[in-house]
Amino acid sequence: MGANSSSISELPENEYLKKLSGAEPISENDPFWNQLLSFSFTTPTNSAELKLLEEATISVCKSLVEKNPRTGNLGSLIKVFLSRTKELKISAECQNHLFIWQAHNALFIICCLLKVFISRMSEEELQLHFTYEEKTPGSYGTECEDLIEELLCCLIQLIVEIPLLDITYSISLEAVTTLVVFLSCQLFHKEILRESLIHKYLMHGRCLPYTSRLVKTLLYNFIRQERSPPPGTHVFQQQTDGGGLLYGIASGVATGLRTVFTLGGVGSKSTPQLEQCSPLAHQSLLLLLVLANLTDAPDTPNPYRQAIMSFKNTQDSSAFSSSNPHAFQINFNSLYTALCEQQRSDQATLLLYMLLHQNGNVRTYVLARTDIENLVLPILEILYHVEERNSHHVYMALIILLILTEDDGFNRSIHEVILKNITWYAERVLTEISLGSLLILVVIRTIQYNMTRTRDKYLHTNCLAALANMSAQFRSLHQYAAQRIISYTCRHLRRYVYVLDKLYFPHSHCSTLQHCFSTLSDNGEELLSLTCSHILRSYASSLFSLLSKKHNKVLEQATQSLRGSLDSNDSPLPDYAQDLNVIEEVIRMMLEIINSCLTNSLHHNPNLVYALLYKRDLFEQFRTHPSFQDIMQNIDLVISFFSSRLEQAGAELSVERVLEIIKQGAVALPKDRLRKFPELKFKYVEEEQPEEFFIPYVWSLVYNSAVALYWNPQDIQLFTMDSG
Repeated sequence: MGANSSSISELPENEYLKKLSGAEPISENDPFWNQLLSFSFTTPTNSAELKLLEEATISVCKSLVEKNPRTGNLGSLIKVFLSRTKELKISAECQNHLFIWQAHNALFIICCLLKVFISRMSEEELQLHFTYEEKTPGSYGTECEDLIEELLCCLIQLIVEIPLLDITYSISLEAVTTLVVFLSCQLFHKEILRESLIHKYLMHGRCLPYTSRLVKTLLYNFIRQERSPPPGTHVFQQQTDGGGLLYGIASGVATGLRTVFTLGGVGSKSTPQLEQCSPLAHQSLLLLLVLANLTDAPDTPNPYRQAIMSFKNTQDSSAFSSSNPHAFQINFNSLYTALCEQQRSDQATLLLYMLLHQNGNVRTYVLARTDIENLVLPILEILYHVEERNSHHVYMALIILLILTEDDGFNRSIHEVILKNITWYAERVLTEISLGSLLILVVIRTIQYNMTRTRDKYLHTNCLAALANMSAQFRSLHQYAAQRIISYTCRHLRRYVYVLDKLYFPHSHCSTLQHCFSTLSDNGEELLSLTCSHILRSYASSLFSLLSKKHNKVLEQATQSLRGSLDSNDSPLPDYAQDLNVIEEVIRMMLEIINSCLTNSLHHNPNLVYALLYKRDLFEQFRTHPSFQDIMQNIDLVISFFSSRLEQAGAELSVERVLEIIKQGAVALPKDRLRKFPELKFKYVEEEQPEEFFIPYVWSLVYNSAVALYWNPQDIQLFTMDSG
């Protein structure tokens, strides 16, 4: 580095870096700093180059770690940067490219050094390196003890106070990146850090008053998605200073705009095109998520989370609560638009989750929007492509739907929004469908994928909870959505009988029953051998009669018998035995969802009644099941009532005529004949110690997608490389 351009391979031998990390103390006023900071450097463009930069930085750092206790050169470098930032705002206003360029270069070097220091030493050791003085080698004094806090505060001031212009874009990005690096000590600990030196500085003292302004600025960076300026805006003519040192920036270098790449391994597949367009927005969002998920201090809650929980719309004129000094206002319309447009990334979905879950003002605003489909459709697309997403991203998308479905107004309005030609939905051509029906289709598809692939109880429970919340407001269900509700329930009803048969009679060879269930199509629509329905009805009736006597005891004995028949005591139960309770839970919930719709909005859903009648033989088999008898009463009544009306109408009825009879019958059926059940309502509640989930998740996103930050995967302790 220095006045000439440098390549990564040359860095360990660079004379200026060797002097910085050498044995000679360098005064803050030494002309050396002008020489060191006047470099033009081709920034890395891929993971291989960033790994080389990391390795080159490590060799410099090893020398600096050894010599810094006697030289204090790290502190001198930081003080040089701090002195130059005092004039940054004026430099930006005066278009002083040279001054901003050197300040950026100083921060770039500090950030590179800090990243290695933090990954290889404790916070106590790091603090000592900030406090060593050049005049008295090996000692440290009180006037230097707060240099870390001063640097942190300076970075925050730079982010919130320096106007975002073409010439300041790179140093603003570098300031955000350096704050992320400062907080990266969490990556190198398996346990969640609850008391950290950096956390203490950010939550107390000089940094605390900037809390709301920092959160607001980071949010606006995300909202505005400012593109990185073209290289030409950073090129200025060769100049000479008093010392005759030539300053020149080759096209596209020393801009600090590090090219985005994908490290892979953790998190979802990245969207580099978005990051390349606006690296500052991308990095700002990551920093915001990290700050929001810092653990509370023993004596005070996380102020950054408080700020996120309490900010209001700029159009809200109500007074701020005196209990929260970190509240602020932001344009909700702009925020909503950005959230809708950016949902392809994990971090944008996580931000949406945080805002809906923690900020009542944002949740109220979102639920009142008349264009809610702009937000819901990207979430549904995430769930639809579940095979391509990591589990955390799917969880966040699903929980967002669960939070939205807690609101009855949302559940009604989504059936009023008519969509045309959903091109990404491949199972069926959907030329016209309501948002509510599409939501049902995608959630059922997600449950089905989970039950056949990942078998995650948490996932299917939340899917079913979202459907249950909506069920009382089902309106004008699309025929395909109604068919999928019923056919998915039938799939599990059949599977349930099959599992019971295997449990009670593990050595039986009921070829007809075996064939009947082995020929289920993948999508669970139909049994290929419908001729055995009478066998199923009789067989199921016998099984349910047995169950009705001592349900749990019989199941326990059957399970023990099956386990005893296995070759080894350590052998696990087969999947079908382990899945029995899960299948029963899914059936119960699907029956409750169907019942809720029939009880509350029968006359609005002729397609659901049609689909139910089409599969009535299978439902009738379960009227005597001890676990489902209560919930089957209404379903059985509806089946009997409409079957009777269809029989009276004669044979060979067209689909249109059947639907007409159903619509007439829905009006004629007395409401008081249907038994009332408690309303199905589920509310999302974070589990205890949510930080155990969110902190590793957030840092996996940083590790995977932060703009031009590389950490050696072997050093990472917080999560495994295949997590997420």
